[in-house]
Parts: sequence; structure tokens; C-alpha cells
Amino acid sequence: MDTDAWLEHLESRASEKHARPVSPRALTVLFDPGCGLCRRCVRWLAHQPSYVPLSFLACTGEDARARYGDIPWLGDELVVVSDAGEVWVGPAGFLTCLWALEEYREWSYRLSGPAFAPLAERFFLVISKQRRALSFLFKPECKDGTCSIG
Repeated sequence: MDTDAWLEHLESRASEKHARPVSPRALTVLFDPGCGLCRRCVRWLAHQPSYVPLSFLACTGEDARARYGDIPWLGDELVVVSDAGEVWVGPAGFLTCLWALEEYREWSYRLSGPAFAPLAERFFLVISKQRRALSFLFKPECKDGTCSIG
């Protein structure tokens, strides 16, 4: 499915839902298991107290392709999917992950506001583009949600 068709399908589903947004009750984070930085971020996220349960799924696995194979950004961008089927990609996915965390929800609101949104988006895009190059900076394992630079 191409991006335009996917967006049209998504828009038609959105029009069927209530006009009033509903907060997600659970989020699935689809990540690149071949990226060391991505694996460290998943470990860190998994150890943070959260308002919303987070589950993590390698985007290259059979289960991810079976459940979310029609998402065009799968494998290229951070993708976060709610229990109701909403999808956040790239910088929006990053902010959604922060929104789910108890200690970072306020930051998600600040970073998504008009003053910081352009900066947050650029930061995420630079990190995302260089994620494989940055992976070498991290030691092989993270313990207790704490990762250190090697």
C-alpha cells in the first residue's frame, strides 16, 4: 500500500470515530532491532514508570509485519501505535513515548508546543538519521534502565 492510499484509508477511519479524542490505554513501540541506539532506548523506556502500558515490538519480526505491515514507515522511522489504532511516526512517536512516561509527560507537552516543536523535531530527525552511527557509543548492555557511553 502506498503512502497516499494509506493516508486516505486512515482519514476515512478517523472520520468514523468520535470527534472528541480519546487518550490511548496502551502503546506499542515498533523499533529497529538492528540499531544499538534503538535497543538502548527500548531498555530505558521499559524501565521508566508510565501512565500507559508500553509494549515493544521489533519492526522486522513476523508479528510486526503481520499486524502492522501496511504502515509505510515501518523499519525506517520510529512508529508508535495505540490500542485504538492511532499511529505516530518519527518526532511525533518520540513525543508520544515521552507522553506515556510519568516523569516526562510534562516535557512532552513543552516539546510539542509552538516554542519548542521545531527544535524537538530537528533534534529527533538528526538523531534518527544518525542512529546507526551513534550506536557504537553505547556499551553492549544496559543494566536497570541505565545506559552509559563507552
